[in-house]
Amino acid sequence: MVVRRSCYTPKEDGDDWLKHNIFHSTCTILGKVCTFVIDSRSCDNLISEEAVRKLALETENRSKPYKLQWIKKGGEVTVTKRALFSFSVGTTYKDDIWCDVVPMDACHLLLGRPWEYQLSIDNNGRSNSYSFLFGGVKITLVPSKPKQLATKHSGNLLTISQFEDELVETDSVFVLIGKLVLEEVEISEAMIPLLEEFSDVFPDELPDGLPPLRDIQHHIDLEPGSQLPNRPHYRMSPREHEELRRQVEELISKGHVRESMSPCVVSALLTPNKDGTWRMCVDSRAINKITVRYMFPIPNHISYNGLRREAR
Repeated sequence: MVVRRSCYTPKEDGDDWLKHNIFHSTCTILGKVCTFVIDSRSCDNLISEEAVRKLALETENRSKPYKLQWIKKGGEVTVTKRALFSFSVGTTYKDDIWCDVVPMDACHLLLGRPWEYQLSIDNNGRSNSYSFLFGGVKITLVPSKPKQLATKHSGNLLTISQFEDELVETDSVFVLIGKLVLEEVEISEAMIPLLEEFSDVFPDELPDGLPPLRDIQHHIDLEPGSQLPNRPHYRMSPREHEELRRQVEELISKGHVRESMSPCVVSALLTPNKDGTWRMCVDSRAINKITVRYMFPIPNHISYNGLRREAR
């Protein structure tokens, strides 16, 4: 298993990219994943007009408007509005912040000197990480690798932004689009009415939130006197860590998972799929070793979830 994980781990290009790049990463605002930048040279916290419009954030007029000349190409910008909203980075850091609304393209959210001053931020210049205490817990934010560096090993594949740049620089573009053709499966005529009757049982996407509580609740019985496991986090590459954080934030925003209050800690890891995407797995082997085995079969009408071990 260790050898297999090592083979799947992408090769790192070192930390030379940190020398000429400012802090970029992702956060969550109202359940939506947004990009943010930390820049100590900015005198104010800023949020883009696009993010305010798409997230439908409430704004108010500033008592003293001011002008910016560096945030957007094409002259100075007059800042007249600001917004108060909640944002989170991961599952530990959740905060409310005032930001001035400006038309900028670099990111959705820019954290400047007011944010650093309020939290007494410590910046590591070499790793470009930002550390601070929040709620008695030390939090360290690390930057994400720029898209052009993170995807440069992808051979002849282009990202959407790279393709748009090519459209600007050339007059004629020929695009070959591949389409996955699935083999048709013949369905018996006797099954068609049954499938139409229960079409709501097989939706294309799962609904938000958890299923309702059932009559029978399943729980875990541990062996008496056993010690609860608290496993350390698996070592991951920056790309794997970013993907794991994205998946967790997406599940939280849809209401499929929630923050655990259990004293038991098990580790999560990523395994690659055949299509190049990543699948999150939870290593529950430690808790399985001290779980009391069932002496009778579980009723079929109880939904069993191996991650939560709880019928909901």
